Amino acid sequence: MIKINNLEIENVKRVKAVRLEPSQNGLTIIGGKNGQGKTSVLDAIAWVLGGNKFQPSQAQRNGSMTPPHLHIELSNGLIVERKGKNSDLKVIDSKGNKSGQRLLDELVEQLALNLPKFMQASNKEKGDSLLQIIGVGDKLGALDLKEQQLYNRRTEIGRIADQKKKYAAELDMHPDVPKEPVSAAELIRKQQDILARNGENARKRQSVDILKQRAVILQQEVIRMEEALLIKKEEHAKISADLVIAQKSALDLHDENTAELEKNINDIDMLNMKIRANMDREKAEMDAEEYSKQVDGITQEIADIRKQRTALLNNADLPLPDLSVDKGELTYKGYKWDNMSASEQLKVATAIIRKLNPECGFVLMDKLEQMDIETLQEFGTWLEAEGLQAIATRVSTSDECSIIIEDGYIKGEEMPFETAIPTGKKVWEEGKF
Repeated sequence: MIKINNLEIENVKRVKAVRLEPSQNGLTIIGGKNGQGKTSVLDAIAWVLGGNKFQPSQAQRNGSMTPPHLHIELSNGLIVERKGKNSDLKVIDSKGNKSGQRLLDELVEQLALNLPKFMQASNKEKGDSLLQIIGVGDKLGALDLKEQQLYNRRTEIGRIADQKKKYAAELDMHPDVPKEPVSAAELIRKQQDILARNGENARKRQSVDILKQRAVILQQEVIRMEEALLIKKEEHAKISADLVIAQKSALDLHDENTAELEKNINDIDMLNMKIRANMDREKAEMDAEEYSKQVDGITQEIADIRKQRTALLNNADLPLPDLSVDKGELTYKGYKWDNMSASEQLKVATAIIRKLNPECGFVLMDKLEQMDIETLQEFGTWLEAEGLQAIATRVSTSDECSIIIEDGYIKGEEMPFETAIPTGKKVWEEGKF
């Protein structure tokens, strides 16, 4: 991995003259009060290595008559300079061969020079960077899309199931009625048979009345027609006999009551309405159960997809253990970016930047005052274990700082490049610098 062996900066922003040999591994902390030139050192490094897109808008120190001078020696032997009126770039390798910005772009990860760009990116953009690194973005994106589609489908089916359950609960239930609608045709046929029989009885009763009238007439005729007495008597006797038989037959006749059938016919519509209500409720309950089964099936599909995502990420070459992507967003130890501690954020960012370009072994960091001493030490120990070099600023003048910048110089070395190069190294022992 390429690291910064030493650097010299003159007349850049607030820096007057700073020469520094950063620690090869771990933290090199540039301390000092606000406005003394700490961040100017980082800006100068980014400019000399990253190109004109990192050039400060007012690069030359205010009040200086001498243009900026920037000199960096990298661990692979490259010497990178910017100097002169136009701050022209010069890149020379250990054999004296010249090169340019393209070579630096291949060796130096741009985000290592501009860590805030990564830190300020959205959670999804950070997740995309990680997926780009581990090479599973397309597969994971397809799984995430399928999971979202299934989730939406499950939500819709679940909503329908709830509606069906609510609809079924609102329907009346009549437990003492038949399962199927009842037909009125049989009852109507029975009613018609009874009415026919009753009509026949009425006809027979009417016949009795007719026979009675006829007997009276014949009796009168018998009186008037003495000469036909014998014939009429015989006829009368026969009719009288028929009358007796008809009367006896009529006495045995009994009309059937159709009131119950009429009531049943009148009630059949109400009965069928209750039966249909029961059928509707049973159908709604069956529909709700079927939709609930579909919801359970989709839930299992979603669980299977999540297992595939987990397996995909577990088998990927991640920059850090416990680093992952959940629904397109970066997570570490199960926490999203905004729920990580400051040290965790820096650790994650540094690990991803290193993975983006394994050749680049350093990163620039600003404003490390957000970390307490213990967290700072933990972060520095992790950097050393990973073989990474970090050059950082911190608003502090305490012992954790490798150098202190004061009024554009390293404190105690206010003469441009006439003293020994500070190593910038600190020993981390038992929680002390």
